Amino acid sequence: DAGFGAYVKLWKPFFVGKAAYVAHEAARDAEIARFKLVNRGARPAHPGDPVVDARGRVIGIVTSCSLDGEGFQTGQAYLKLAHTTPDTTLAVYCGSARAQVNGFANAALGDRLPVPEAALVLSRFPKKK
Repeated sequence: DAGFGAYVKLWKPFFVGKAAYVAHEAARDAEIARFKLVNRGARPAHPGDPVVDARGRVIGIVTSCSLDGEGFQTGQAYLKLAHTTPDTTLAVYCGSARAQVNGFANAALGDRLPVPEAALVLSRFPKKK
């Protein structure tokens, strides 16, 4: 699911796990993709934070994130294949696991709820500057 399938040598007559690998690849509907939060100074995303599409449908989860050299949060997320194309717009609920309220239905006046941060899917390999 990390996107390194091109390195698996399926032309070899036999290797341990070949049948399981082929079956998994045929059924796979998600993979790891790089993303960048659009706003500088955005709250950092943490592993397990949900990633949503423009309609608010959960399409993946954050696996890692850190600050890049330009001041943006850049990370990786496990996303549905339909949303892994570079320049796809997404949103990440950063810090949702640490939210004070367990769901929007239980929210009361004065509670803090997570607000999604705009994100953009990046190409798999960064361009050299």
